Amino acid sequence: EQGATFDPVLTWKDENGDAIDLTGYTARMQIREEIESTTTLHESTTANSEIILGGIAGTITFNIAATTTAALTFDTGVYDLELVNGNDVTRLLRGNVELSKEVTR
Repeated sequence: EQGATFDPVLTWKDENGDAIDLTGYTARMQIREEIESTTTLHESTTANSEIILGGIAGTITFNIAATTTAALTFDTGVYDLELVNGNDVTRLLRGNVELSKEVTR
């Protein structure tokens, strides 16, 4: 949603439905026009505080400001979300994204 705050909260759970402890993890997510694209349209990470990990609660909170989404101009793209713990990388989510353009500005 262009021009809107993006702030969903997800919980990563194991096969028993128990939250996975994210203590010590970092997270990164990129949006690109296509998988092969060398240009990143947007990047969210724990380092830039657009992704916040909830430790033992297993929560992954996105914190992308409305001013940031207002500046997005692409039509469609692809994304994935990776969680990193040392040398272990888990691709938790992936898919297509379509930017819903803002009308009210």
